[in-house]
Amino acid sequence: MMSDISQVIEKLYDEIRQVYLEDSYPWVIGFSGGKDSTATLQLIWYAIRDLPKEKRQKKIYVLSSDTLVETPVVVDHIINSLDSIDRVAREEGLPFSSHKVEPEMDDTFWINLIGKGYPAPSQRFRWCTDRLKIQPANKFILDRTSSGQQVIMVLGARKDESASRAQVIKNSKQNSQKVSGIKGSLIRPHTSLANAYVYTPIENFSTKDVWEYLLTWPCPWGNKNRDLAAMYKSAQDGECPLVIDKSTPSCGNSRFGCWVCTVVSADRSMEAMIDNGEEWLMPLLDFRDFLASTQDLKEKYKVRDYKRRNGRIAIKDRDVENSSYIPGPYKFEFRKKILRNLLNAEKKAKENSPLMEFSLINNDELHEIRRIWQMEEHDWEDSVPTIYREVYEKDLNWLRDDVSCLNASDKELLSEICENHEVPTGLVAKLLDLERQMSGMSRRAAVYRKIDNVFEEDWRTEKEAKQLEFEGIEYLEQSQKNSK
Repeated sequence: MMSDISQVIEKLYDEIRQVYLEDSYPWVIGFSGGKDSTATLQLIWYAIRDLPKEKRQKKIYVLSSDTLVETPVVVDHIINSLDSIDRVAREEGLPFSSHKVEPEMDDTFWINLIGKGYPAPSQRFRWCTDRLKIQPANKFILDRTSSGQQVIMVLGARKDESASRAQVIKNSKQNSQKVSGIKGSLIRPHTSLANAYVYTPIENFSTKDVWEYLLTWPCPWGNKNRDLAAMYKSAQDGECPLVIDKSTPSCGNSRFGCWVCTVVSADRSMEAMIDNGEEWLMPLLDFRDFLASTQDLKEKYKVRDYKRRNGRIAIKDRDVENSSYIPGPYKFEFRKKILRNLLNAEKKAKENSPLMEFSLINNDELHEIRRIWQMEEHDWEDSVPTIYREVYEKDLNWLRDDVSCLNASDKELLSEICENHEVPTGLVAKLLDLERQMSGMSRRAAVYRKIDNVFEEDWRTEKEAKQLEFEGIEYLEQSQKNSK
């Protein structure tokens, strides 16, 4: 940045006002609460505030994406920031309004990891980004472009932030096209969303520029930028911006990323926060490292099922000597351990936290995990309330309708009968649960197809599966041959 920072900032204010007044398209500013998105919003706030009232009519949405697994310190910071943004915008008659988006219940981290058994995310299977970040943000944007209206995404992306981000910015500029009413040099088409465009006002800022601006100009909605700087002190200086496509790299080393991120080898940011006095976060770091340990090759086959979620066994290599089945979701018993460890981490953190209130998993997710376990895992023991009660020594308001009419004793009896008749217990349990689910329906035509699907699953034991693996036979092909 030039030595006279005031002149540079004034020119940028002029550019922002020029782009804002050029069309009627509303703006969506991605706000994570970190330094880059804060600097971007602050620049736009000052620029728009200086416009005459009659010219600042175009809406500016401040969009924050809550993955529900953000570090509690950051969640508290963002909630307070969004409240201040709305309050001051109303007082000053500015067109800003804050909006927080969250993943759908079926897409949350804990529903997928604990409920369905998805393994902890990795570079090869990074299932979390699309569900937790891209889909919620894109849904917000699509809701505002469904009638054909165009929208401009304002992001705090910088070339200096990372080599991959610089390449994305470069490629998108090269592929940009002149659009009627929009200056192609400043605004470029979104990579995947129709009727959406992207504007990155601080793309040429260095990290030093960002901090110089934030520490020279006070935050216009009342936050203290020096408090923000303190959050970054002695930690990884990264930030997780609003994610709108799959080109965004992992935010695992960032203060403003997910505390459960296992895509990176170690969470340097949380380690630094603990070293700088936030010792109450230690249970979260221990839990994150526990999840990361399940990616170890030796550990993987201990904690994950030998069947996929569709009930089939997948053989990785058909060569007899090197054959190995592909592990599926976490085993049900291990998922119980994950839930117990998570609740224990939450309880320990709450006992020492300076925050008024926070949770690592919310009650709606607990209820949904309970439902999934009962539907998919034949959890007649009703494990979720039991685990919660053992950790917190109290009960939630569990719905009676959620509870199976069968119990642990019934399951024990069923196992004994099935063993005597050499029939897989899981097969009979699944058929019983299927009948219960369909019993109240007026039209039961689909029940026969569902029963067929149950019988088509692989019902061999893990020991038998490993024998198939040793022989180099893919069980799916073998079962198909036997059925002919």
